[in-house]
Amino acid sequence: MVAEVERAVSPYLSGNYAPIREETQAEDLRVIGELPVEMDGMYVRTGPNPQFDPMGQYHWFDGDGMLHGVRVRDGKASYRNRYVVTKGYLEEKAAGENLFYGIMEMEKNFATGRGYKNQGNTALVWHDGQLLTLMEGAEPHSVGLPGLTTNGTYDFCGKLISSFTAHPKVDEKTGEMMFFGYNPMAAPYVQYSLVSKDGELQFTRPIDVPRGVMMHDFSITQNYTIFMDLPLTFSVERAMKGGPVLAFERDLPARYGILPRHGGNEDIKWFEMAAHYMFHTSNAFEDGDDIVLHGCRLASTNVLQPAEMPKNRNGDVDGGDPDESQGLMHRWRFNMKTGTYKEEQLDDVGTDFPRVDDKLVGYGSRYSYNARFNKVPYGEQPSFEGINKYDLKTGRMEAHLFGKERFGGEPVFVARNGGTDEDDGWLVTFVYDEIEGTSEMIVVDAKNITAAPLARVMIPQRVPYGFHGAWVTNDRLESQTQHQMAWQPPV
Repeated sequence: MVAEVERAVSPYLSGNYAPIREETQAEDLRVIGELPVEMDGMYVRTGPNPQFDPMGQYHWFDGDGMLHGVRVRDGKASYRNRYVVTKGYLEEKAAGENLFYGIMEMEKNFATGRGYKNQGNTALVWHDGQLLTLMEGAEPHSVGLPGLTTNGTYDFCGKLISSFTAHPKVDEKTGEMMFFGYNPMAAPYVQYSLVSKDGELQFTRPIDVPRGVMMHDFSITQNYTIFMDLPLTFSVERAMKGGPVLAFERDLPARYGILPRHGGNEDIKWFEMAAHYMFHTSNAFEDGDDIVLHGCRLASTNVLQPAEMPKNRNGDVDGGDPDESQGLMHRWRFNMKTGTYKEEQLDDVGTDFPRVDDKLVGYGSRYSYNARFNKVPYGEQPSFEGINKYDLKTGRMEAHLFGKERFGGEPVFVARNGGTDEDDGWLVTFVYDEIEGTSEMIVVDAKNITAAPLARVMIPQRVPYGFHGAWVTNDRLESQTQHQMAWQPPV
C-alpha cells in the first residue's frame, strides 16, 4: 500500500515524464518550416522509460533507457525509438514485472544480492567508429545506427575494470577518450582511464578521494584532466538509520583535482573551496598558468529528496532561490603555479545541460549552449523553458524561448559543413507542448538564437523528457565499425 502511494505522487511518472511503451518508426515526418538542406545525420537522445511500474519509490534516474532518433537528410526527416536492451531489461521482461529498487532505495538491491541495475539511460558518446549509450554505474552499451539496435555491452576487450561515467570526454584532435568510474561504497572510490583513438584502453588508475561521492561529470584540457570531489555523498549506513542514501553535506568542502592527462594520483593538485555541487561542466581550456573551467554551479542539491533540501537564505522554502535550487553559469580559474583559484558567477538565470561544439572540447569555446530553467517555487521540479547562448568572451547571454507551456531539454550543436565561425550551425532538441500534448524536434539557427525555429519536425508520438543526446553525421553513420570482439551479449 505504501509503495502504491509513493508511485502515485512521483512527479516522474506523470505528464511528459510518464513512460511510453511502444517502439515505433515513421518516415517523411511533417515539417513546419524548412530543414536546412545541408543537415545530414541523425539526432539521438536517450532517457529513462520504465517498461514496468516501479517496485517501491521511483526517481527520474531509474527508468530503462530508451533511445529516440531523428534521421535528417535532403530536407526530410524520419523517426524511431527503441529500448536499450540491457541485462536488467531482459530479466524484467522475462519476469513480467520490475525486479530492481531504484536509486532512492538502492541499498535494498545489495541486501537481496541483485546489485544496481544498468539502465543505459543517461548519455551518448561517439568514439572509435561507434555510438555508446551510457549510465554511470556500469559498462556502456554499443548501439547500431540508424536502427537504434543494442549490440551488447562494451568492455574494451575485457579491459574495463571500473564503472563508466555518463560523461566521457573525447579530444577530437588526438582521438583520445578520457573517462572515470566511481564506486560509491568502497575504495578506490574513483578510477581514471584513457582510451586511444583506436579504442584501446591504455590505463586505469585510482584517484584518491576520501569517501563515496556522486561524481557525475568532469572536464579536460589539452594537457590536463579535472576531477570534481563535491560533497554529494553516498552512505548505506546513513540509509540504514532512516536517512537518504545520497545526501548533500554542506559542512564538507568542494575540491577540484587537476592532473596531467596521462598522469596518476601522485601528480594531482587539489583546490579546496566552499561546499557546492555541479552536475555538468561546459568546457575547460589552458590560459598560461591557469586552467579555466566553465560549468553550472549549484549552492547545494539533494537530488533524491527535494522536500528536504536546505532552506534558502531567507529561511523559507518558497522563495525560489536560484542559488540553491538551480544551476548558475560560473567560471573558475585555477593557477597551477601558485595553487590559488578564482570563482566567478557569470549570470543569475537558472541553467544546466551545457553543450559546446564537440570539436572544441578541451580547447576552449567562445559559446556555451545551455538548457534554460523556468522559475518554480523552491523545492519543486523545474522544466527547461528554452536555450541560453552564452558568449564567454563578451559576457553576453541571449535566449531562445520555446513558448507558452512548451518545454524541452539539452541543446545539441550541429556544425555546418565548411562553417568558419564557431556558432555557424544549428541547435537541436526535443520540445513537448503541454497544451497540445505533442512532441517535436526543433532546429534553431545558433547564430540567430532569438529567432523562431528554422524547422519544427513533428514526432508521431510523445517523447518523454530525457537526458542527453548526440548528433551523428552522415559520414559517421556510413563508417560505423563492427567491434564484435568487444561486444558482450546482455544475457
